[in-house]
Amino acid sequence: MNNSNLPVRKTRLLYSVLVVVTIFAGLISRHYTFIPLFIGDILWALMVYFIVRFLFSSKPIKFAGIISLLFCYAIEFSQLYKAPWINELRHTLFGRLVLGEGFLWSDLLCYTVGVAIGILIDLLRQKPKS
Repeated sequence: MNNSNLPVRKTRLLYSVLVVVTIFAGLISRHYTFIPLFIGDILWALMVYFIVRFLFSSKPIKFAGIISLLFCYAIEFSQLYKAPWINELRHTLFGRLVLGEGFLWSDLLCYTVGVAIGILIDLLRQKPKS
């Protein structure tokens, strides 16, 4: 076994666990009415950030933040496109969870907050321990 890949494997394992925990938290947030709906949007963007970090673990945090925001914003703006085929897809569970149903400017703010939380988690994780 090549020990040079060990830090990358540990990092990817961490991000895969964070993705699963974030998905779980997002699904739970939809089942309790006392949790505001925008929390799910924040968690969705946080999950996207963790997936990007998993895929590009050797890239800088800034890269992951930009790619995550571009992806989240692209998905949101795609909701302005109303072709029948994509509307049908949006009426499935997968389509609702991944593509969303309707464009909201406030979702862009939620995505920004979610990605910012992911960046903050990474910055705190990388802080040297004294």
